[in-house]
Amino acid sequence: MEDFLTILEQEQYRLADAVEALPMLKKQCVLALLPMLLLTTGVGGAAEWLTFGHDPQRTGWAFGEREISPETASKLKLLWKTKLENPSYILAAATAPVVAENVSTTGGNKSVVYVAGVTGSLFAMAADTGEELWRYTVKNFVESRNNKAFVFQGGFLCPNGITATPVIDKSTNSVYIIGPDGMLYGLDLGSGFLRYGPVQFVAPFSKNWSLNLVGGKVYTTLSQGCGNGISGIYSIDVRDRHHPVITQGLLSNTTTAGVWGRGGPIIGDNGRVFGGAADGRFDIEAGDYSNTVVAESLDNLHVVDYFLPSNWSYLNRKDFDLGSSSPVYFGWRNRSLVAHGAKESVVYVLDADSLGGKDHQTPLYVSPRLGNDRQVCCEGIGIWGGLSTARDAEGQTWLYVPLAGPPSTGAPKFPVTNGDSKDGSIMAFTVQADLRTGNPMLSPAWITGGFNHPDPPIIANGVIFALSNGENAVQKGGAQKRLENTGPAILRGLDSKTGKELFNSGDAITSWVHFGGIALANGRVYVTDHDSNVYCFGFPATPSNGNSRPPKVE
Repeated sequence: MEDFLTILEQEQYRLADAVEALPMLKKQCVLALLPMLLLTTGVGGAAEWLTFGHDPQRTGWAFGEREISPETASKLKLLWKTKLENPSYILAAATAPVVAENVSTTGGNKSVVYVAGVTGSLFAMAADTGEELWRYTVKNFVESRNNKAFVFQGGFLCPNGITATPVIDKSTNSVYIIGPDGMLYGLDLGSGFLRYGPVQFVAPFSKNWSLNLVGGKVYTTLSQGCGNGISGIYSIDVRDRHHPVITQGLLSNTTTAGVWGRGGPIIGDNGRVFGGAADGRFDIEAGDYSNTVVAESLDNLHVVDYFLPSNWSYLNRKDFDLGSSSPVYFGWRNRSLVAHGAKESVVYVLDADSLGGKDHQTPLYVSPRLGNDRQVCCEGIGIWGGLSTARDAEGQTWLYVPLAGPPSTGAPKFPVTNGDSKDGSIMAFTVQADLRTGNPMLSPAWITGGFNHPDPPIIANGVIFALSNGENAVQKGGAQKRLENTGPAILRGLDSKTGKELFNSGDAITSWVHFGGIALANGRVYVTDHDSNVYCFGFPATPSNGNSRPPKVE
């Protein structure tokens, strides 16, 4: 076991991949002990949810979860529902939750859930009851603007509020948020006391996406030209509060080509940060990287690599750019991979160290079209949000794809189907080796039905959780039209190997979700909706667990 433990200490983000390097006998032993090792070492926040998508790679894999399983998922209930004092603004409301364990508060050590609201507040709630522990409301240092020169400012694309999911740094006991005016704040996890900043990080009233944190630096992405912020990847070194160092990795000279997948920057353990860029001009000499999966160096944010699909001109013309979702970084057979799919409904599997090969246009694998046969952009169909990945107890790597709208007639046939998928589905693939080349390929495993616009799924101990978010994603007619014909979101739990439904929240969630996300920690699943409600699903209290406090539902 010594060789595995050495790998465990040295490579925090490739725990499961280290198993593949072991002889078969040791591999079987480690697979049996891996859950205990993850929980006892505390590596990577295994039993917490510190950032969007659980980890810097945005895998969505809560690999430390042990309470929820295919055998127990049906017993989940709504434990509490808390409404935040945070009015929605057009499509924007509350961010995805993040969760920290063993936080020192005035009431003792607690698990705490953090959600930011578009109006400028960060809310901290007790994970077991939903009680608000503290709230911090930022003071904008720049006057809000409705820039007539830029039609989107002050609208649904540029809401002049908090848009980035916070990130937690347990090493400094801090949670970081970006205020509407672009200031970065670091707040004490237990009290909300200001520990860091405010420091001007990005352009005031820019559109920034889920924060990430690696090596003492906070990362985000900017898109769509909001606040006249230039599209790109941004970082700030927060290790010295008196001397912040801000780095910009610009991807465009215009208001387009931003990385606007809700996962923000995806950070691999190979010293690179990744993102999928939106439509616009592609001209590397001018510094414009539209319609690409781009990689920047983690330290200086210089572009070091990119993948440009061979049909990029068609994608640009049809508005099928790669910005509608976030890539995912993962390991497979001692290789580092990036998978990405967007509005065109095609999934690319790329070498994380050489995204498109020597010509920047050769992926390791490209799927057939999975959906969007109508080949239209703005009716809310295709792949939105981001892909997710996990490895099961047998060492098999899985990739999960949320697809809005019906599957393509040319999509692969799935051995297992689970209902009518005409409105949307989760598609599950196993990552296999091409017998001819040895490169990764996707093998269809199962497909669900019944998802009205699915959000990115998360994976926990053999169970997939995903939202049928109920939003009206048709962009024609403007933002106000999108507030019509919505329906309540539904949280569903699925068997990760078959897609069989194990849990359904029914009518527990009362509003729809736009650009949300799910968090999971220690047997509880957290969701936010457009009415700024926060929901907690978990196992009802029993005398054996010492918690007899009744659920709170407002």
